[in-house]
Amino acid sequence: MNKEIEIFINKQTCATICCIDAEGNPYCFTVFIAFNSDQVLLYFKSSVATHHSKIIHTNPKVAGTILPNKLSRFSTQGIQFQGVILVNENPLTLQATTHFYKRHPLALGVPGEVYTLQLNQIKYSGLHLGIKTKLRWSRDEMSSKSK
Repeated sequence: MNKEIEIFINKQTCATICCIDAEGNPYCFTVFIAFNSDQVLLYFKSSVATHHSKIIHTNPKVAGTILPNKLSRFSTQGIQFQGVILVNENPLTLQATTHFYKRHPLALGVPGEVYTLQLNQIKYSGLHLGIKTKLRWSRDEMSSKSK
């Protein structure tokens, strides 16, 4: 993964995630995130009783955005992503709670489940001082490099 993408995601605390319900209607929700750059996973916590939790248990495919914690009128940057929510039996979810609570220790006092979002496509866009940056990453690139 490009270091600029990794650094950007690690600095941010929130993401907006969109899921699609059984009728094909989009539904967006905002969550606090922790990023696992080694496995390219996002972790977030939510109550299992929420509308979006019910949707992602049925349809785990998601898309979303990550914007800077502080927005600026003079520079824009952000991430657009696609991915899938992993079921708790998946070995990639084993470190989810540890990783999430290390980043957000106060979340220990809030009921809910820590979810693992496997990022499969990432597009980073930035515009600073008139210089445009567009970087892309795909899990397919990651798996082809490990072969």
